[in-house]
Amino acid sequence: MTAPQRRSAWPATTVAAHAVPALLTVIILAGARHLGAAWWQVLAAAGAAVLLHAGAVVAARRPWTGYAIGALAMLVLVLTPFPGWSLTLLPSAVCFPLALWRLTGLVPVRSSVPALAVAALGIVLTELVGWARLPADPVWSRLVEGGLLMLVVGGVWLAALLVRRRREAARRAEGERLAAAIADERAGIRRDLHDVIAHTVTVMVARIEAAAVTTSDAATRRELGDIAETGRDAHQGLRAMLATLGPASGRATTVAPGTGSRSGQVPISLDVLPDLVASAASPLHAVTFAEAGERRPLSLSAEVAAVRTVQEGITNALRHLEPPVAVSVDLRWSPAEMVVEVRDDGGSALRGGGGQGTGLMGIEERVRTAGGTLSIDDGDDGWVLRARLPTKEGA
Repeated sequence: MTAPQRRSAWPATTVAAHAVPALLTVIILAGARHLGAAWWQVLAAAGAAVLLHAGAVVAARRPWTGYAIGALAMLVLVLTPFPGWSLTLLPSAVCFPLALWRLTGLVPVRSSVPALAVAALGIVLTELVGWARLPADPVWSRLVEGGLLMLVVGGVWLAALLVRRRREAARRAEGERLAAAIADERAGIRRDLHDVIAHTVTVMVARIEAAAVTTSDAATRRELGDIAETGRDAHQGLRAMLATLGPASGRATTVAPGTGSRSGQVPISLDVLPDLVASAASPLHAVTFAEAGERRPLSLSAEVAAVRTVQEGITNALRHLEPPVAVSVDLRWSPAEMVVEVRDDGGSALRGGGGQGTGLMGIEERVRTAGGTLSIDDGDDGWVLRARLPTKEGA
């Protein structure tokens, strides 16, 4: 049953829950009148029945008011003498446990305890009045009847508590699911911004710096230096903004701006690596690409992880090392795995400032999600970023 169907079924269920007991009550009171009950007794019982139904309806929005109306109606039924039997056995009396159910599901648990106590006192009063009117009845029958009524009322109260706690647990689970979805979406935005924009800005700054070194015009050199500094400031501002979006997610991305193409968006695949490497090269940044072995089929997540590993390795080398810098990107294939290695020569010196980013954390998560491992080695000549990713044959 769909949600709209459930919503449309509830009113019909509510109407039936009230209509059936009300109809039976009318039939019983009509029969009681025919058998000799006084008019005032029938009218009192009918008025109490109306109050019971009204109280159950009101309890859905104003639980204490509805419960009080129901309790008052039950008191009228208990105190109204009736020939042969107690009016508390009228079918409409089921509205009182219904009001208790609704109250227990809406108010705090501690507040529902007094309502349960009122119901228990009402049962005691009912049995005392019945025993006073019919003293010939054995005491044990009153005790059995009262005990059964206590079980009914207590069972309704406990069942309402269980349903309430299950509903609250479902709400908490839904809230946690929504919070996780929001966090995942924020992490995805953060990761994509870092992988695409941060890399592009870093390559842009590196090429501007290279142009500043190779130009012979002093004014142009100063202007290009200012532009490069502005780019670095923009990069730091981007990193600060990304930090507010939380940790990066390992979720795979299928499209991204092509760093080596001016055609907009292209699918992420190993085929973009030569262009990506070429776009990062400049007179002061020797970035090379080599591939050895026969290519094997990779999962989408492994292919994305490979491209992002290369991207992050180049970005870190260009951002943290003073030029001239040499970076080599190597892909080595075997039947079981592909090894992606990004190696730099350490440049002329480490660039000061910048702080610790979180790009490597995102890459590590991507590689782990793809079933691979990531290692970072600080060699004598520079850093080596190495990712081992399983092929479909070795997975």
